[in-house]
Amino acid sequence: MGERVGIGFDVHRLVEGRDLILGGVNIPWEKGLEGHSDADVLTHAIMDAILGAAALPDIGQLFPDSEDKYEGVSSLLLLERVMNLLDEEGYVLVNVDSTIICEAPKIMPYTEAIRENLAKAIGVHPSCVGVKATTTEGLGFTGRGEGIAAQAVCMIADNK
Repeated sequence: MGERVGIGFDVHRLVEGRDLILGGVNIPWEKGLEGHSDADVLTHAIMDAILGAAALPDIGQLFPDSEDKYEGVSSLLLLERVMNLLDEEGYVLVNVDSTIICEAPKIMPYTEAIRENLAKAIGVHPSCVGVKATTTEGLGFTGRGEGIAAQAVCMIADNK
């Protein structure tokens, strides 16, 4: 099997009355992300990248929003479950790189805490987790502050 690559992408709408959770970090902001779980768009993109690399079902199939047990659940907990599935399939994560796409708030002050949270949940050194943020220069739904998007890519390898 060797090495495999996966890519993930997710989008959530910004709404009032919700916490803004990215990579398990609660970022002080006037709005949060709408979703059934904690709506951690970054962690969702990373999970789908990992699952895709292993040719496993996506997070919508594994953790459906129609099941009450996933309501408000921490996406980091779900990421740990994804890592257990990856291990069961005989793979280890080599690295993950990700990008958060939003106009505001500024993410850079939180990237180190996000990396550490993700690395702990994945079970790797933080140097194996890349977290970046960018804007769309005011264009599109992220530029208008309607939502936040995230994309991720990962490499997995046989654990033999």
